[in-house]
Amino acid sequence: MHKDDTPGTRAALIGDAWGGFSAMLVALPAAIAFGVTVFAPFGGTLAAEGAIAGIFGAIFLGVLAPLFGGRSLGVSAPSAPAAAVLAAFAGELAHQGLADTVLLQLGLIVFLAGVLQIVLGFAGVGRLIKFVPYPVVSGFLSAVGLILIGGQLPRLLGAPAGASLTDVVLHPLSWSGHSLLVGAVAAGVMVAVPKRRGAIPVAILALLAGILAYFTLSLFDPALRLLAGNRMLIGLLGGGDGDVADMLRRHAFLLHGFTLQQLLQVLAPALTLAALLSIDTLKTGLVVETMTAVRLDPDRELIGQGVGNLASALVGGLAGSATLGPSLVNISSGAISWRSSLLAGVFALLALFVLAPLIAWVPVAALAGILIVLGARMIDRRGLAFFFAPDTRLDFAVIVVVVLVALSTNLVAASAAGVGFSILLFIREQTRSSVVRSRIEGREIFSRRAGAPVPADAGDADEGEVVVFELQGSLFFGTASQLQSALEPEIGNRRFLILSMRRVQSLDVTATHVLEQIKDRLEQRDAYLVFCDIPKGLPSGLKMKRFLKETGVVRPSEKAVAFRQLDEALDWVEAQQMSGAASAQAAAALTLRDMPALAGCSPAALAALQAAVEPRAVKSGKRVFKSGADGEALFFVSRGLVRVSVPIQKKTQSYHLATCGPGELVGDMGFVEGGLYGMDALALTDVEVFALPRARFDALAAEHSELVVALLGQLTRSLAARLHTAVGEVQALRG
Repeated sequence: MHKDDTPGTRAALIGDAWGGFSAMLVALPAAIAFGVTVFAPFGGTLAAEGAIAGIFGAIFLGVLAPLFGGRSLGVSAPSAPAAAVLAAFAGELAHQGLADTVLLQLGLIVFLAGVLQIVLGFAGVGRLIKFVPYPVVSGFLSAVGLILIGGQLPRLLGAPAGASLTDVVLHPLSWSGHSLLVGAVAAGVMVAVPKRRGAIPVAILALLAGILAYFTLSLFDPALRLLAGNRMLIGLLGGGDGDVADMLRRHAFLLHGFTLQQLLQVLAPALTLAALLSIDTLKTGLVVETMTAVRLDPDRELIGQGVGNLASALVGGLAGSATLGPSLVNISSGAISWRSSLLAGVFALLALFVLAPLIAWVPVAALAGILIVLGARMIDRRGLAFFFAPDTRLDFAVIVVVVLVALSTNLVAASAAGVGFSILLFIREQTRSSVVRSRIEGREIFSRRAGAPVPADAGDADEGEVVVFELQGSLFFGTASQLQSALEPEIGNRRFLILSMRRVQSLDVTATHVLEQIKDRLEQRDAYLVFCDIPKGLPSGLKMKRFLKETGVVRPSEKAVAFRQLDEALDWVEAQQMSGAASAQAAAALTLRDMPALAGCSPAALAALQAAVEPRAVKSGKRVFKSGADGEALFFVSRGLVRVSVPIQKKTQSYHLATCGPGELVGDMGFVEGGLYGMDALALTDVEVFALPRARFDALAAEHSELVVALLGQLTRSLAARLHTAVGEVQALRG
C-alpha cells in the first residue's frame, strides 16, 4: 500500500468516496429491478412500491452492514437470491388473491431472515462456508440464475401482472413488441460492453439505453407518454398515496401488528432466505478477501448483514446480501477501507431524493433485460463442463440435482440435497480407496537374527505365521467390510497378525467392532492381533489407543497387544517365536576361542587377543554403548542378547537393525573411523561381552595381521548384513 493510501489520508478518503459512488451506480439499478420483480405480480401501486423497496434495501444494507459487520470492502445491497425467493413467495400470494397482506408477509420474511442471520453469526456458522462443496455452490448459482431468468421473461415480453411464465410462452400473441424491443436494447448493451472500465458502470449504460429506446418509441406511440395506467413503466413511487416520507412512516409501523400464525406461515421462506443470503454474503466475502488480502471475520459479516436486513424490513425495504458486482467496482475504483461500503449506502440515500421523480419513468422491460443478462452470467458454465470429463461426471450430477430440486421446490432444499449428495459421493470415494496400503509377509522383514540359532522346525511354515498389514485412510462404517475382507483370509494360518496404524486418519465404532471380531477369532486359535505405530491423536482429536481400549479391542491379558513402533512389535513376535532358542542363548557363555569370527586365527593370536580384551557385564535394559559416544571399542558377545538400533526423531524412537547373540561381533563405523557411535546397543537380557579397545586393537594389528583381517572382515559382513536388512525392509514397506 502506498503511503498516501493509508486510511485517514486525503487520497484514501477520495478513493473511498469514488469507490462508494461507483458501487452505488452499479447497485442501485439492480436494487430497483429486484424490487420491481418482487412486487410486479400485483401491479398497480404495489409495483411502484417495489422500486422504492429496492432503494430502501440499498440504503439500509449499505449503511448498517459495514457498521455492524466485518467492515470489509464488500458492498451490501438487494441481491438476486433475495429477489428469487421473495418473488416466488409473492407470486404464490398473488395466485391465492392475498395482495392485501403482501406487504406484511414480505416484511415478516425479511425481518425473520435478518434475525436468523444474526443468530447464525453469533453461533459461529459463518466459518462453515468453507465446507460447502464447489458443485453445490455451482448448482446454487446456476439455479438462482435460471429462476431469475424465468421470473423476468414475462416482464420482458410485456405480460400483465401475475402472468406465469408458462402462460406467457404459450400465448405469443400477448407479447408486447415495445417491451421486447426496449428489453432487447438494454440487454444488448449489457452484453456488448461486459468489461467496460469507464467512469459509468455498464448497468447504468444499459438502463439509459433502455430509457432512450422507450422514449424513441413514444415519438411514434403517444400512449407511451402517459404515466398513469402504463404497465410498461415503474410508475409513481408511493403509488400516489403520498411521497416517499409517507411511505417510510407507513412501513415503519407495519410489522407491529403481526400474529404468531402469520409468523409461522413465513418461517419456511425466511429460513430459505436467511440461508441463501448468508451463502451469498460469505461467497462474496471470500472473493473480497482474496482481492484485498485482508482477512475477514465471516461470523461478524453475518451479524452485519442480519442487522441491515432487519432494519430494511422495518421500513419496507428489500432483503439483500454482500453483492459481488458492486464490491468489485468498489475495489477497482480505488477504495481501500470499509468507509467506501458505507458511502455506497449514503449515496443511495442521496439518489433517492434526487432521482425519485425520474424513477417513475424507468421501463420495466429495461430492468428485465438487465436482470436476464445478470441471471445468465450467474449460470456456472465451468461446472456444466464437468459432464464431458468422466472423472467429474458425478460432480456434474450434484450440480444437476441442485438445479432440479431448486426449480421444483426451493433453493434451501436444493442446497441441502446437494450437500447430502456430495456426502454420499465422498463416502463412495472413501469406500473405493483401499484401506490396506501394503501387505508384508513376515519372512520379508525377519532377517535381523541371521546369526542366531534357529529352531529345527522353523522353516517356511514358521515364517508364514506372521503377516504385517499397513492400514491407511479412514476406518469407518463405509470401509469396515473392506477391512474385514482383507483380514479374514489371514485368520486360518497366522499366529501373529500385525496392523500398522500409522497412516490411519479416522476410526469409528463400526471399524473397531470388526477388529474385535478378528481378535476373537484369532484368540480361539491361540493367535495374536498386534497393533503398532498407533498415532497419539487423529486429525479429529480422537485418541486412538484409548479408543481401542475403551471399545474392548485392546485389553490386558487378551490376545491383542499394542506397541509404539513396528520394530517393537516385531521384536516381541520374534521373541515369542524363538523363546526356547533365546533362553538357550541367554544361558550359554562362549569363550573367544568359540567365536566363529576367530575360527581361522592362530593360538598365538588368540592368546594375544585374550590378553587385550576386557570382560564386561551389562544388566538387562542397560546399554553396551550408545549413539554419540566415542567409538572406543569392539564387543564380542559371550552371553545374552543385544539389540542394535538407530535413534530417530530426536531419539524418542528408533529403528531396529539387528539382534546379536553369543558369538557375534557388535560395533559400528565409529570404531573403524575413530569417531562416534551412530547406533545404540541395548542389552535385552543380562549380557556378558569382551570389549576390545581401539588402542589395543591397533597394537594387535602390528603383530597379528590375520587377527585384524578376521575382525574387520566380520565387522564388515555384520554391517553389510544390517544394510541389506534395512534395504530389504524399506522395499517391503514402501512396495
